[in-house]
Formats: sequence, C-alpha cells, structure tokens
Amino acid sequence: MDAWLDALSEPNGSPGGGAATGVLLGVASALMGMVAAYTPDSPAATASTERLARHRADVLQAVEADGVLSVRFGAALALAPGHPERARRVSEAAVDAAGSVASLGAIGILLVSDARVLAANGNPHIAVDLAVAMESLAAGLSGAALSLRANLQIARTHGADASTLASLETDVSRLYEARQEVTQLIQRISADLD
Repeated sequence: MDAWLDALSEPNGSPGGGAATGVLLGVASALMGMVAAYTPDSPAATASTERLARHRADVLQAVEADGVLSVRFGAALALAPGHPERARRVSEAAVDAAGSVASLGAIGILLVSDARVLAANGNPHIAVDLAVAMESLAAGLSGAALSLRANLQIARTHGADASTLASLETDVSRLYEARQEVTQLIQRISADLD
C-alpha cells in the first residue's frame, strides 16, 4: 500500500482520482464484508458476504482498467495546444475516462443495497465499523460523481457530442442520490452510538 500511495502522490495521473475512488469503494466493500461475516445468524447478511466479495473483485478490476485510461487521457492532454489531433484525442479520452469512473460508480451504487441490508441486520456490536464502511462508500460515490463531472466538462470543451454524454450525465445524478441515501444510513447508525 505504501508504494501505491507514493505513486498516487506523483504528478503522473495514474493512479489518480479514479483509482482513489476505487480504493474507497474497495475499503467500503471489504469492511462491510467483515460486518456481514460477524453476523452469521442472518441469512440476509450471509448473502451480502458473497455479493460484497464479488463487488470487491470488480472494483479491483475497474481500478486497473481506469489506470490504463488515465495514462491515455494524460497523453492526450499533454499534446501541444496547436496539435491537429488534440481536440479529438482529448474528447475521446475524456469520454473513455468518464465511462471508466461511471463503471466504478456503478459498483458503488450496488454497494448501497448491501449497506441497507447490514444497517437493518448487521451485528450491533460492530455498528461503528459499518458506519466507517459507509463513510468510505459515501466518499467513493462522491469521488465518482466529481470525477465524472470533470471528465464530462473536458469532453464537452473539446467537442464531444451531447448525445454521447447524455447517459453519463444521468449517472452523475444517480451517484448523488446513492450518496444521499448512504448519508442517511450513516446518520441513523451514528445516532445510536451515543
């Protein structure tokens, strides 16, 4: 993890914000998996354990894919402003980067259903761990939404077709709605900690 954090701190864009978003979602799925595993008497929590393991694996794959696209995006942005291919390459790379972070965000949205299940059925003795997992989930959802918005803005600025961006713009709203739900779950758990 030390080497990855060192790489994240470097000015090369890979890993970058998309990968960091994925790590937040991975932490959320792992910690929620722990809460589910500490709740063996609940069939709903047991089912969550299996889903969360799949989501965690999906996040890791999505982070790897995002890193490849980040390198391509950075290379397009590094082209000289007068380069004849710059606008097209930046636009395409921005759309691809937006799609990548939307994929990460979609995994985050799937995690919300397990957060709901564990809020209702999870072991109450480790509710604080569930709250920490949900804080990581909320941060991951916000990171995905913010990165997606930034990538869409760059794509628009460089001539991307509005119809190409429409479904990705809808994803932004879905991410913020999911984050709002997670925030409400956190508040409910937090209220029981005092």
